[in-house]
Amino acid sequence: MTNPTRTGGRILVNSLVALGADTAFCVAGESYLEVLDAATDRPELRLITCRQEGGAAFMAEAWGKLTGRPGVCMVTRGPGACNAAIGIHTAFQDSSPMVVLIGHVARGHLDREAFQEIDYRQMFGPVAKWVGQIDRVERIPEYMARAFRVATAGRPGPVVLALPEDVLRDKAAVADPATACDFADAAPDADTADKVAVMLRTARRPLVMVGGGHWSDDASADLKRFVEGWNLPVVCAFRRQDIMENDSPCYIGDLGTGAAPTLVERVKQADMILAIGTRLGETMTQGYTLLTPPRLSVPLIHIHADAGELGRVYQPDLGVQATPAAATRTLADLRAPGDCRWADWTAGGRADYEAWQVPAPCNGTLDLGAIMLWLRDNLPDDAIITNDAGNFSGWGHRFLRYGRPGRQLAPANGAMGYAFPAALSAKLASPQRLCLSMSGDGGFLMTGQELASAIQCGAAPIALVFNNGMYGTIRMHQEQRFPGRVSATSLTNPDFAALARAYGAFGAVVERTEDFVPAFQAAIDSGTAAVIELRMDPEMITTRTTLSAMRAAALERGKSASS
Repeated sequence: MTNPTRTGGRILVNSLVALGADTAFCVAGESYLEVLDAATDRPELRLITCRQEGGAAFMAEAWGKLTGRPGVCMVTRGPGACNAAIGIHTAFQDSSPMVVLIGHVARGHLDREAFQEIDYRQMFGPVAKWVGQIDRVERIPEYMARAFRVATAGRPGPVVLALPEDVLRDKAAVADPATACDFADAAPDADTADKVAVMLRTARRPLVMVGGGHWSDDASADLKRFVEGWNLPVVCAFRRQDIMENDSPCYIGDLGTGAAPTLVERVKQADMILAIGTRLGETMTQGYTLLTPPRLSVPLIHIHADAGELGRVYQPDLGVQATPAAATRTLADLRAPGDCRWADWTAGGRADYEAWQVPAPCNGTLDLGAIMLWLRDNLPDDAIITNDAGNFSGWGHRFLRYGRPGRQLAPANGAMGYAFPAALSAKLASPQRLCLSMSGDGGFLMTGQELASAIQCGAAPIALVFNNGMYGTIRMHQEQRFPGRVSATSLTNPDFAALARAYGAFGAVVERTEDFVPAFQAAIDSGTAAVIELRMDPEMITTRTTLSAMRAAALERGKSASS
């Protein structure tokens, strides 16, 4: 059958559909009008109109993180691409599959600093798995198929493709890419699996550390089967708590910002580490102090999908290239020893974790610990929780529990403004599930305009805005290093509930603990996007201490140092 002659824009849209994309997040631009026009004839591809490219990129990143399929983001050249950079960086550090399509200047205008011209290979080269530019219309299917494959292969990540506008207007008769291609995951062979088992059996205080992207529900289930069969304690990486079922007796916590001191000490005591999927990055290793590179003092088994990560920072005693799905499938079949001599070690770690989940008494009118415990006990098992960057996020990290089918979506790169666009994206991907975002006042105002996008597309996430009138994390560091000298961290905020209502969403303000549950139920009953503003005491700087106590401690340290 002869392929019809089509414009590049139509070939690109048909390629997206052929490759399984059903949703794309965009801010329209004249540089890719042919793509927008072609999409009107393919209702299988839903375009979500966003209000800023950073929000669109966050939505695409969250889509990839949640579904395992590349999230698609379409933006215009120059300023649009620059705005999208935050989501591309997030996808890179979070190992999330993503394809970003950027309208570009016409080929005949390149290298003249034409209107909004940028060299995207140079701009995004360090923060993308691959950056390409399609200069011939007939190669669009080839580039698109490669983009989707690169985004999901090995360690997932973002791919950026520049689309010169004249290429999108050109015509060609070319076939669409194949609908789907099956690729076998790299997996440990039997000999390697036996080596893992032998090394585990020699340990007295083993520790499993998991993280990274590319974890499916099946992989998480296999991990649970493996560690529970061997009674091994499991630690999750920063903002990857949903990899391991938190209610499991083998789960002992997460190594993020504000990690439990008892957990940090337990990692120091481990005499063997099995790391699966995680890069063992800066946050998980507490600034590379818990595990000192390049060689640990205890045996390390490191399993990662990207061979380039094995030995990159830490030299493993056994390095295994394998995806989490393939690795856990193999590990789950390993025969556990009849008598695990580390049973008390695992039980002790679990006891420490459960003790850490008990919040300290609150003297104020709004008890965030009590609110988090209520959410932990009452959210549906399949709820999706998105968390932003900031000190407030410690409440959700410390006191909520995660697992599958529920999910935790949060930026491991610490990007502010992530949570609400991510929750919107999650609600579109899974409209039957409750999607709850948690943001600080500073972070919410970076992308809160996406409330308009939520109303327009009919998505109904619920947003908790923790309002303490400051950039809390930076204020904390100010008080630690320059106590009492506040600069550039105080915020004057709007009435967030009134702002939500102005967009057509539900809005409520909660200042007392007892008012939270009625407000939360009203948000659910509203059937629309909702914002609940939690007006915090600024003193509640972390889950462990107050701003005044932190300032006093810093001043005391200063006195001691000067004397």
